[in-house]
Amino acid sequence: MTDTTTTTAPDLSVLDDHVSGMTWGWTGVRGTWATPEAERSMDAMLPLNLNWITIAFATLQATVVSTEIPWREAPTPTDDEVRWAIRAVHERGWRACLKPTVNCRDGIWRGYIGFFDWDVPGEAHWGDWFAAYQEYIVHFARIAEEEGAEMLCVGCEMVRSDPREAEWRALIDAVREVYSGIVTYNCDKYQEDHVSWWDAVDVISASGYYPTGQWEAQLDRIEPVVRAHGKPFLFIEAGCPSRDASPARPNDWTLQGAPSGAAQAGYLDEMFEACRGRDWVGGFALWDWPVRLYDPADAATNTDYCMYAKPGQQVVADYYASRR
Repeated sequence: MTDTTTTTAPDLSVLDDHVSGMTWGWTGVRGTWATPEAERSMDAMLPLNLNWITIAFATLQATVVSTEIPWREAPTPTDDEVRWAIRAVHERGWRACLKPTVNCRDGIWRGYIGFFDWDVPGEAHWGDWFAAYQEYIVHFARIAEEEGAEMLCVGCEMVRSDPREAEWRALIDAVREVYSGIVTYNCDKYQEDHVSWWDAVDVISASGYYPTGQWEAQLDRIEPVVRAHGKPFLFIEAGCPSRDASPARPNDWTLQGAPSGAAQAGYLDEMFEACRGRDWVGGFALWDWPVRLYDPADAATNTDYCMYAKPGQQVVADYYASRR
């Protein structure tokens, strides 16, 4: 195997321009990438004035207390599919952020993955889980290096594991042994000031699902964290379902409401305008753009985060054009 060990500092100049991004591919089901349908989904993003794509996929552990992460199995995309996605992004002139994620097969949110603070004989513990998780992330870090993905996100909204500073630092060190690009971690909303190891990554990233009317207050809270570390900052997830109730709770994809492209568009516009005057907000990778797009004729009744053929698409395209 080729030695991919790297000691060079990552090239942060690729972040000098506003990151006008979209998250593509979630949940990353094996067999759905590297298809004509996936090509059409990629091409449908061209009018959005993008310059970055976050390629997001998940592997499934059984429960929040499982320590096996079977990333070699379906539904996780194959290595070839992941390589295809990075190449497809680059072929369209965009930069790529690879984002391997873990979910739970029982449907409980990954933020609850956790174990006892002190190891107990016979019980699942953090050491076993981090060993499995590190193997997973380092594997795809190698692929990110080989395919030239400009950024790697080593975790997403792992709230209960955030305090495990030593384990996260060890994982990031292992990633840097095989990957020379930009390393980031995606903390959950409201957690920006609770991560103690931001110095270990190159970019501070967060999920920006803040309720309508709260953006200014939340930006005021986050800003001192970013200023103190002197690192680039991204909302690597942000968005709102197109339902009338969703602007009040944009992180809740299960919240019921009537279809409303106008509500989604208004939320996106509020978010963008609040962030426009904050020079430390380096950009967004909006949530999200699926592989299988709905028919444009069905956009008015679609209630997902994707803004394809909805009023929010023009809001995104106009804002990103203004940041060039």
